[in-house]
Amino acid sequence: MSSKRHQKLRRDFYSRPTQQVARDLLGKFLVYRSPEGTISGKLVEVEAYIGQTDPACHAARGKTARNAVMFGPPGVAYIYFVYGMYHCLNFVTEQTGFPAAVLIRAAEPADGVEVMRRLSPGRNGYDLLNGPGKICRSFGLTRAQNGLDLTGERLYVEDRNVLVARVGRSPRVGVKVGSERPWRFYDRDSGAVSR
Repeated sequence: MSSKRHQKLRRDFYSRPTQQVARDLLGKFLVYRSPEGTISGKLVEVEAYIGQTDPACHAARGKTARNAVMFGPPGVAYIYFVYGMYHCLNFVTEQTGFPAAVLIRAAEPADGVEVMRRLSPGRNGYDLLNGPGKICRSFGLTRAQNGLDLTGERLYVEDRNVLVARVGRSPRVGVKVGSERPWRFYDRDSGAVSR
């Protein structure tokens, strides 16, 4: 359970404009109560993907079986498989029917580091979570967790009153279209930001 000091984010946090949600996620803690134990990491890098007019958004071409979760309520996990090898975790934002989400790009390991190491053999420290595919691998997240309610008890985000003093902003990484949009937010002082 979350203590008073560790406040779980509620649905209204996610039901705001996506860039605002993305910026405000920095310094919050992703928590997963996995079958192997509780894992958490401090979020230090995220990217916003906003609606059908954003060419880099998965919903740019409309609703499909793959992206249907993005069209649902805010505060839900959208997990997809990419390049035939990586899972990526996103948080659905804004309102039902409007497809938008925040991609979780990097985090600093906090709780359950031994579990993360078992799930990502040969990796240590920041290298466990310094990329979107690494987060899913080290947390044990796959399409099986797609659609999980982020206000539930298994996968959620906590506010542990950590302030990010210097927030960086830049174009998104690794997208072929819409790459000029400065919708990537990151903690300038974190060594876990992806390269």
